[in-house]
Amino acid sequence: MQKNSRFEVLCQKIGYSFVDHTLLNHALTHRSFSGSHNERLEFLGDSILNFTIAELLYFHFPSSPEGDLSRLRAALVRGDTLAEIAREWDLGSYLNLGEGELKSGGFRRPSILADAVEAIIGAIYLDAGMDTVKRCVSTWFKDRLNDLSLTTGEKDPKSQLQEWLQARKKPLPQYSVVSIDGEAHDQLFTVSCTVTLLPEPTVATAPSRKSAEKEAALLMLAKLERNYER
Repeated sequence: MQKNSRFEVLCQKIGYSFVDHTLLNHALTHRSFSGSHNERLEFLGDSILNFTIAELLYFHFPSSPEGDLSRLRAALVRGDTLAEIAREWDLGSYLNLGEGELKSGGFRRPSILADAVEAIIGAIYLDAGMDTVKRCVSTWFKDRLNDLSLTTGEKDPKSQLQEWLQARKKPLPQYSVVSIDGEAHDQLFTVSCTVTLLPEPTVATAPSRKSAEKEAALLMLAKLERNYER
């Protein structure tokens, strides 16, 4: 397919040249612009991103337990991080936005930028396959991954979630024990975290109720930051 001059510079920044530029254009199209928008690509890209980052962390921290890896993944894939990557690409200037979003500064909105990055991940996967998109994501996150330590994001996730909700004048989260498994000396607690902003709770399992609540809160915070700008 012939090169699209509009996207040539963006492709250089992304580090991938699309065979089918209509996929990239679709990834950049917000629902305010057209009925054919990027939300399905965003859904696909979100799953690919989470898997790729999980794999990178698994090998980068070979001795770390699941809880630490989940915390580090949440720190990397949060909406703020994706919006930072989008700004490095000047992605806002390429977005297809409706008139209302343009007037309200949607091209700067973190949630819209983060969603577009995920949509681009989905588009690269459809254009070139899993190996290529994994290489792209690895390149984008290389410096951030190298900057991570096992203390990254160590502030209590329950406190972070509470502050996030209070800042938006929303009700506090509710934690419930879903199940307790195992012998008395070796129990596993499964806990759910529910907030009014999202229809589905997050669920986590850990050796103590407190630890499970922290993990569920961290997962919920990551979900909220994907769906709502800070």
